Amino acid sequence: METARIDRIIDSYGGEKSSLLAMLQDIQGEEHWLPREALRRVAERVGVSTAHVYRVATFFQAFSLEPRGKHICTVCMGTACHVRGAPMLVDKLQRDLGVPAGTTTPDLEFTLETVNCVGACALGPLVIVDGEYHGNMSSPKLDKVLRTLGRAPAHADAQPEE
Repeated sequence: METARIDRIIDSYGGEKSSLLAMLQDIQGEEHWLPREALRRVAERVGVSTAHVYRVATFFQAFSLEPRGKHICTVCMGTACHVRGAPMLVDKLQRDLGVPAGTTTPDLEFTLETVNCVGACALGPLVIVDGEYHGNMSSPKLDKVLRTLGRAPAHADAQPEE
């Protein structure tokens, strides 16, 4: 991330220590993760230790210190989703994206993650793609979502959902 972009974010909060969390959110919003050089620059500019910035960044699960994809695919694994087929959806996404859950594709297009519960049990199984909830998910519906993102299903006989 360019130093000028980091500085612009810091300056938008007046360089105040009290805005550290908001600065990190904005950096991650632009980069999809928190690069090491960005954390160092924030620490330097707001007058706190790099260790302090790392503590904040690692305390909140919403932050990632590893590169994340342009598209975030999250599968709810709560009980209601689990019994309605969420594990099969995770398996399918792992095949279609070519990465295990909890990782990012080498082209940085997709990150596949699972969560324990998002509290939308009536919609299960639930897949969240780029913040958009897709309830009552099925394999054909998931194929359709992936195609809209430019990713073809792994199986050659995939047919669009009617």
